[in-house]
Amino acid sequence: MNTKNNKNNINNLNNTNNINNLKDITDIKDFFANGNIPVALAPMAGCADRAFREICMEFGASFCVGELCSAKGVSLNDKKSEELLFVSEKERPMGTQLFGSDTDALKIAAQKALKYNPSFLDINMGCPAPKVISSGGGSALLKNPQKAAETVKALKKVLNNKIPLTCKIRIGYDQNSINAVFFAKELEKAGADMITVHGRTKDQMYRPGINFNEIKNVKQALKIPVIANGDITDGATAKYMLDKTGADGIMIGRAALGNPFIFKEVKAYLKGENYIKPKNSQKAEILIYQAEKMLKYKDPHNALLEIRKHAAWYIKGIKNAAFLRQKCFNINSLNDVKEIAFIFSKSE
Repeated sequence: MNTKNNKNNINNLNNTNNINNLKDITDIKDFFANGNIPVALAPMAGCADRAFREICMEFGASFCVGELCSAKGVSLNDKKSEELLFVSEKERPMGTQLFGSDTDALKIAAQKALKYNPSFLDINMGCPAPKVISSGGGSALLKNPQKAAETVKALKKVLNNKIPLTCKIRIGYDQNSINAVFFAKELEKAGADMITVHGRTKDQMYRPGINFNEIKNVKQALKIPVIANGDITDGATAKYMLDKTGADGIMIGRAALGNPFIFKEVKAYLKGENYIKPKNSQKAEILIYQAEKMLKYKDPHNALLEIRKHAAWYIKGIKNAAFLRQKCFNINSLNDVKEIAFIFSKSE
């Protein structure tokens, strides 16, 4: 596909006045200045990498959060873990996210994170992945509010007011132990600057059913900002989440995969502005753009393997997609991506 057209399409898609003019923050309140409602990109391990985050920021994400990073791995000088702490200028405002239960490891990781100058540091207390929970991190902390609060206190001392500290939680470990309000209040008392609440329990994983009332209860109980997360797929569901919970902002995860344009769409909807969805030809150009970024930032072999799932997300929903989906999972070069993009662009 024509490189010149590629750049023109990207510029045209991004041509929205002041869609994301906040380049960085000095205080968490900056996200909400002048009545602003932030629409953020959620951290997604193995999916929301640097290339994808930069593109989402181009398309209007208010801020983004890096991939889940093991504090223990960073503390042991694991190269792959520390690479997840890197923050590029095109991603700002961006928070780096740590997980773990070892306070000493978290303190070391936080100190190392500061070297990369993130906009804020986020502690994951909601990931339901067995590997994360077995380490005592993620959703496992929902069972131990005291430990979670002690972690926040310890990390606030490390950060020493250089950057804000935020936490991402779920509403509880299971339906019999929904404790988001108490848990979030303990984090606030310990010094957390903002809380993101995913409206599911750990046991729900990603199954349907968002508990809007519990997010609302957290919002009403706290003085610090609350971001709502879970099943936001378009402008209408974003507004519904805000109306039902009274949250200060929203965070979008899986719905952004293959659809980084969603931030522009949601912001337009919330402002009552007209939004024209991109054509498949324009989506195809962004797919190539993302693939090029991934190849630039990563080992080419690994990048090509990861591009496969992203390509499949981009083409999702087109008629007779089975053939093209099969081609996605056999990508071995940038030319393969361009061939898929060409076919996709003709499927209007």
